[in-house]
Amino acid sequence: MNKKNLVLVLIVFAAVIFGLVLGNLLADRAHLRSKSKISNIFSGRGDNKVEELLALINSQYVDTVDVNDLTEEVVADLISKLDPHSVYIPASDLETVNSELEGSFNGIGVQFNIQNDTITIVSVISGGPSEKVGLLAGDRIVLVNDSNFTGKKINNERVMKKLRGPAKSKVKLAVKRNGTKELLKYTVTRGEIPVNSVDIAYMIEPGVGFIKVSKFAATTYSEFLNGIADLRAKGAKKYIIDLRENSGGFMDQAIQMVNEFLPQNLLIVYSEGKSYPRFEAKSDGKGSCIGLPVVVLIDEFSASASEIFSGAIQDNDRGIIIGRRSFGKGLVQQQMDMKDGSAIRLTVARYFTPSGRSIQKPYIKGNSEKYENDILNRYLHGEFDSKDSIHIADSLKFKTLKGRTVYGGGGIMPDIFVSRDTSEYSTYLNKVVNYGYLYQFAFQYTDNNRKKLNTFKSWQQLSEYLKNQAVLDDFVKFAATKGVAPNNKDINISRGLINSQLQSYIVRNILGDSGFYPLFYKNDKTVLIALEVIKKQK
Repeated sequence: MNKKNLVLVLIVFAAVIFGLVLGNLLADRAHLRSKSKISNIFSGRGDNKVEELLALINSQYVDTVDVNDLTEEVVADLISKLDPHSVYIPASDLETVNSELEGSFNGIGVQFNIQNDTITIVSVISGGPSEKVGLLAGDRIVLVNDSNFTGKKINNERVMKKLRGPAKSKVKLAVKRNGTKELLKYTVTRGEIPVNSVDIAYMIEPGVGFIKVSKFAATTYSEFLNGIADLRAKGAKKYIIDLRENSGGFMDQAIQMVNEFLPQNLLIVYSEGKSYPRFEAKSDGKGSCIGLPVVVLIDEFSASASEIFSGAIQDNDRGIIIGRRSFGKGLVQQQMDMKDGSAIRLTVARYFTPSGRSIQKPYIKGNSEKYENDILNRYLHGEFDSKDSIHIADSLKFKTLKGRTVYGGGGIMPDIFVSRDTSEYSTYLNKVVNYGYLYQFAFQYTDNNRKKLNTFKSWQQLSEYLKNQAVLDDFVKFAATKGVAPNNKDINISRGLINSQLQSYIVRNILGDSGFYPLFYKNDKTVLIALEVIKKQK
């Protein structure tokens, strides 16, 4: 196996695994606030060895120690001895972690990145607090509440803590804007900012709607229904649902989404555990897409709720699953709040697909390293390139509603396997992707040409314009200034992919995701196969 493309895999892995480690994959909503006797262990009630030990350390240990810090470490270590998805969330992190799936947060309403140690606004959310006061894409935030907020110490976490805050609270910003010598000062009143989980719903071809779902958050089902309604109004009679890199979320949202496609009284999923009575979800036959052809896209980062959705579609012979074997996360967590404002997301059950498959891949309690390296090992063993490299025991065979063979033992196996497309990979591409230079250049190009680029109102027009510009040549010069020397052989190999990504990022900076995804997926191997398959379905 050629390992030179390892960096590309690791980049995607790093972007997704955070959500899995935090255990964002929760049980049905009715149990979210459930209490547990576990909270007694650290709440100061009852006799237990851990509490006694901490008291002895506090009173008798030779040096002064911070028992609160020690307790935090003990709790985190204790939870880590369980399964890979049970997790302790400190009080300081809980709001941020919860906001990821709650559907909204309070902030100023901008998307940003950090360029040259400065907060740079990539886009301003329409109708949000920042748009109302006049902030623009391309503005550099240099002062926050009259204090300098630039330099190497700033990072995404610090920026979010500064810009987010209670609703109706105010934050003072000073920004540097291209073409303006003086700093521009604004006072922004924070407000509710929606967190969309349906990235895009668009007509990929006449009659075919394409919906990308990035996670299963509190508002996913309602966003999904809005997308379906919009696409049906445009003539969609077939659907491609993209769950690639979707690490999961609320189980009930996945259940409601699947229900839109299934006739009455079909099993969607069931879950059970030692103290968790068996729960079954069945379709009610009231869905809006019953009988309409559907294809679901998955990959190695599709997990939990994504696997519930794709498993129910597959086991009920309702649609075709295309892509690569999913992550294999079949454990159900409930969030249990502690008295000090922290929380535990504790695994309470396993879920099973309608055929009886447990999707959870094997793990050893207390040994998360091997578990977390599973995706990397799949890559090294060639699973991303060949279906034949996947070996599953015959004992893990199950049957769908119509008698097709499917497999358990870790993840959903797709009906149609799609290998990685490595035809345009090169060492040069690895370097510029690894260092983020494609994205950095795209933003710089956008910033330098914003007036012209803003005249285009569709991704087709903007893409056509960019084709006639020397974007690739300019990028190669840019990368050289960053220390990546031109390599003509590699550049020729990767020319199409580099051009495609640069154009897509520039379009996103101007038109947002509604322009980005149609262009980005235009030559996507998995999407093209999905289109071929769904055209044949009646």
